[in-house]
Amino acid sequence: MTPTHLLYLHGFRSSPQSFKARTMAQHIATHCPNVQWWCPQLPPSPREAMQQVMQGIQDWPRDSMAVVGSSLGGLYATSVAEQRGCKAVLLNPAVNPARDLAKYIGEQASWHNPEERFFFQPGFVQELRDLVCGDLAHPGNYLAVIAKGDEVLDWREMQARYAQAQVRLLDGGDHALSDFEVHLPAVLAFLGLH
Repeated sequence: MTPTHLLYLHGFRSSPQSFKARTMAQHIATHCPNVQWWCPQLPPSPREAMQQVMQGIQDWPRDSMAVVGSSLGGLYATSVAEQRGCKAVLLNPAVNPARDLAKYIGEQASWHNPEERFFFQPGFVQELRDLVCGDLAHPGNYLAVIAKGDEVLDWREMQARYAQAQVRLLDGGDHALSDFEVHLPAVLAFLGLH
């Protein structure tokens, strides 16, 4: 079924201004104008981020929505897909963010606007632990795009976490998936968009 609603969830310290988010937004606006696109700026609290997302999509049709998540947004997207039973595309998804982000407790700057600062609180680490779900209920709903050259996250952990899903394993690449345009057709095809 072709999605009528598409959610994009950015990563830690990222924003709707990320290259991947803007590339997808532009494609959807140009080629899929009937699809409702939403890419919210997520708050630093994982619990608040998920509350905002679930509130924003509460009236979306479960059978024709999809979600794309990058890095920490991949964890959020997995949570959304497990709760809603929808398709999800994960771009270098965070697998153990409670461990990985514990060292970032304190003041942080946003990637796309270094003037914009936020405080990553110790309690957020537990909120991340609370969000991690068990085995995927419907592995076929997932496509994970994983770069072996990711300098932030371990591709082996990502591959192991999403082993039952469809995996697009890239030789080289980077955490930001700087060549995202190359992978966009595969992402769109998996979602049923063109």
